[in-house]
Amino acid sequence: MTSTSTAVLLAALGLCGSAMAQTKAPEPDYTLSYNVGAVTDYRYRGISQTRLKPALQGGIDFAHKSGFYIGTWASTIKWIKDAGGSADLELDIYGGYKGTWGDFGYDVGLLTYTYPDHSLAVSPNTQEIYLAGTWGPATLKYSHAVSNLFGFDDSKNSWYLDLSATFDLGNGWSVVPHIGHQKVRNWSAASYTDYSITLAKDFGNGLSASAALVDTDSNSAYLSPTGKNLGRAGVVLGVKYAF
Repeated sequence: MTSTSTAVLLAALGLCGSAMAQTKAPEPDYTLSYNVGAVTDYRYRGISQTRLKPALQGGIDFAHKSGFYIGTWASTIKWIKDAGGSADLELDIYGGYKGTWGDFGYDVGLLTYTYPDHSLAVSPNTQEIYLAGTWGPATLKYSHAVSNLFGFDDSKNSWYLDLSATFDLGNGWSVVPHIGHQKVRNWSAASYTDYSITLAKDFGNGLSASAALVDTDSNSAYLSPTGKNLGRAGVVLGVKYAF
């Protein structure tokens, strides 16, 4: 073989190797993920669901590459028993579609909150439809109740609007400011605004931790059996493992 032929062959092999190195694995049709965690206080929309006490939490998510997804999530709670019921678990089931339009991301879906064997006269089980839009670090989300809201009688068509942003600080750190307003139809005393700022750290390999300062302007509508304001200012620590 001449030196010229050898050079041509080596160049061809180099191009093949480069092409093989650049080949990416095909995108899977779907992903299935799990998460487990714990928090020092389960705050939902600023209101403690656990009487300002810790909670265990976990979930499962299925996401198709087309944008459709479905999932379930659960947490220990105390507020149903405080209201005279018997449930000590919240189980959420949700599904929807996520997509993008240029630099704009959107998410639309249905979320059902259930409280198995709650034993309350007015069911706390709640169904909401939601629509969220994301641009850059900011996300604006609107949730609309198509049933009574968490046991408030005649509260169908209540809504929640919230604005949050996620700022990447580097090295796995992020900060998330948030503000939201809960409107409870026909229960003006139960309507309120909540605020929070969360500092989070992603340690890699699915492990993350967070610290959040949470507050609301709620008052007598959300009290523990001992009279504590469940929407008062507080710090919530959390840890989560996703796999």
